[in-house]
Amino acid sequence: MSRAGQLRDRLTDGGYAAGWRAVRVLPEPAARALFAAGGALAARRGGRGVQQLRANLDVVSGGRLDDAALAELTRRGMRSYARYWQEAFRLPTLSTGRIVGGSVMVGREHLERAHAEGRGVVLALPHSGNWDAAGVWLVHFLGGEFVTVAERLRPESLYRRFVAYREQLGMRVVPLTGGERPSATVLREWLATGGTACLLVDRDLSGGGVPVTFFGRATTMPGGPALLAAQTGAVLLPAVCRFDGAGWRFTVHPPVPVDGPGRLRERVTAGMQQVADAFAASIAEAPEDWHVLGRIWPGVGPGDRAPAEAP
Repeated sequence: MSRAGQLRDRLTDGGYAAGWRAVRVLPEPAARALFAAGGALAARRGGRGVQQLRANLDVVSGGRLDDAALAELTRRGMRSYARYWQEAFRLPTLSTGRIVGGSVMVGREHLERAHAEGRGVVLALPHSGNWDAAGVWLVHFLGGEFVTVAERLRPESLYRRFVAYREQLGMRVVPLTGGERPSATVLREWLATGGTACLLVDRDLSGGGVPVTFFGRATTMPGGPALLAAQTGAVLLPAVCRFDGAGWRFTVHPPVPVDGPGRLRERVTAGMQQVADAFAASIAEAPEDWHVLGRIWPGVGPGDRAPAEAP
């Protein structure tokens, strides 16, 4: 790596480290206000990521919003995204009791049933609300750790920071690439023994996902959750997080069937379509809490507008 690249990596890692330290010492109301203002400022500046979020939210709203209303939804979305980061920096300093007490869990019975049956559970989630807070609730519910997969970040020191952060919250983190063993192998073994795994799957970063329709548009999603459930007999549960006042709301949808007749590829694709449908139903209730500043649909780039739905 060039010296310029090394310097950039050190600055990136140092910036996150400084943010982690500074936000933890601020009073919570001050930290919230600071990050909310930062999110609003980012929305006004309208960088590429903000423009992409605006285009994504336009699709979610069916192209029905005028420019002013879409701009307001995007502003709320950036404030929500800023809140996620504020909480990410502060979450390890909050007690489990505070997080569990401030959380509303809808669909808890689906987790309880799978847990009582001793079956593994695959929770498929989108980038919505605060999934780390949901992880703290889940660790408390399980009485132990669950497994999640982390994409390797640059620099490596920043990746290690995020792994340490999530392990501090009680999660077991497996690297997507570069681990001692393939992440899929680790997950299959964990689920086969009745363990729980959480996977963020609303973005197909590898480009090798299965085709789904999401908010009426064709895209792809990783097929891993459905494939793992089919291979191990685990229960596949779509789950969506959102903010709820000063707390959090987590919705666990009913199990998605992935067994039965038919080819495995067809069952995986059908299962992920049901996951996409569950995501869409919950995201539509609070679209500002869906934090995706990257491209989801092939034909929807930064600044694009979605055609309005027919009346």
